[in-house]
Amino acid sequence: MGSPLCHFEIMAEDTERAQAFYGEVFDWKFDTEAMPGYTLIQQTQDPNGALFKKPDNVPGPCLNVYFQVSDIEATIAKVTANGGKVLVPNTEIPGVGWFAMIADPEGIPGGLMKPGE
Repeated sequence: MGSPLCHFEIMAEDTERAQAFYGEVFDWKFDTEAMPGYTLIQQTQDPNGALFKKPDNVPGPCLNVYFQVSDIEATIAKVTANGGKVLVPNTEIPGVGWFAMIADPEGIPGGLMKPGE
C-alpha cells in the first residue's frame, strides 16, 4: 500500500487535560522530555503520535494525520495539480526527516512525512 498513515498529532487547548484523558481512556504513556513542547505518545504499535498546545493561529483543537511519502516535493506537485493547496511547505525536522501540510480540494488538512535517511 502506498503512503501509509505514519504519525498523528493532537493539538489541544489544555494539554494536561488531554494527556489525562487519553492516558486514562487508552492507557497511553507520554514522553514530555524528548522534545520540549511536543509530548510524544508512547504506544506499542504504529503509527506513533504526539500531543501539543494548539497554536494561536489554529481555529480550534484538532487531530492531524501524516502520510509517509518517498518524495514530498513530487507529492506536493500532485496535490496542487489536483486542486489541493500547500499549507506548510516542505520543512526539515532535524534528526527526524521532512514534513509538509496540505489541504485537499474540500479544505481538509493532512500532513506528508518523509523520514530522514
